[in-house]
Amino acid sequence: MLQNIIDESGFGHILGTAGGGVDGARLVAEANPDIVLIDLLMADQDGIETIIQLRGQGYSGKFVMISQVENKDMVGEAYRNGIEFFIRKPINWVEVESILQKVSERWKLDRYISEIKRSVAQLDPLQPDSAPARKEKTVRDAVRQILTDLGIVGEIGSKDILTIMERLAEGKARDFPQLKELYESAAAVQAANSDAREIEKSCKAVEQRIRRTVNAALTNLASIGLTDYSHPKFEYYAPLYFDFQDVRLKMREMEDGGGVPSGKGKVNVKKFLQVLYLDALDKLNA
Repeated sequence: MLQNIIDESGFGHILGTAGGGVDGARLVAEANPDIVLIDLLMADQDGIETIIQLRGQGYSGKFVMISQVENKDMVGEAYRNGIEFFIRKPINWVEVESILQKVSERWKLDRYISEIKRSVAQLDPLQPDSAPARKEKTVRDAVRQILTDLGIVGEIGSKDILTIMERLAEGKARDFPQLKELYESAAAVQAANSDAREIEKSCKAVEQRIRRTVNAALTNLASIGLTDYSHPKFEYYAPLYFDFQDVRLKMREMEDGGGVPSGKGKVNVKKFLQVLYLDALDKLNA
């Protein structure tokens, strides 16, 4: 079923499959895939042992764990040993597609950052007598890190959110603006030199993109909470960025409908943006 989902969704190519932890570790070491989908419980060697073994051998790809087990301690240990997401059995097509999409985005982002680091490292020997200048962290950097933690840095609305956060940092307004003003500030950047009608149209598009992105953050956190209620990201971000009632509604919705939205409940976008801005400033000052 996983092979069918990957093939039909076009996420990539399957390099191989294995029936246990020992064979799986050997296959991963030889093929060096970007992403590994691994079961928690296997006959010869469990998934956590296999991950620890592969990390010790230098494997740096992404792990997605699959299991019917709901023991919070075991799931928590899996996250501590480097898994990206946890898929619960029985496998749901929508959930697998969503998680693979997010893992792919993280892999691409990590690869991009690694390429930048390698490029910078190659430049260092050219200037042996001068110490590299330390890049001052910006609001954009802090916000991007939070969006990455929430699993939405790859969403199209994250660009609008980053623009809004930068505008807020530049303006340093005493009172937090209305949502319409925030949307207009992002639209003005995108529709520069356009007439009022075009800006208004762009403003509505910004609103829709941001709302979808905030909903995606809620869904990601609810998914983590269903798997591991004590996960650090869930414990920190869920009650801070969303109303508890909305989080519980989304979790119940995913339990009852297999991840298919029911359309009930609305996220508080203004609260999300306000908390995001304050949280970014706190991280920046820290």
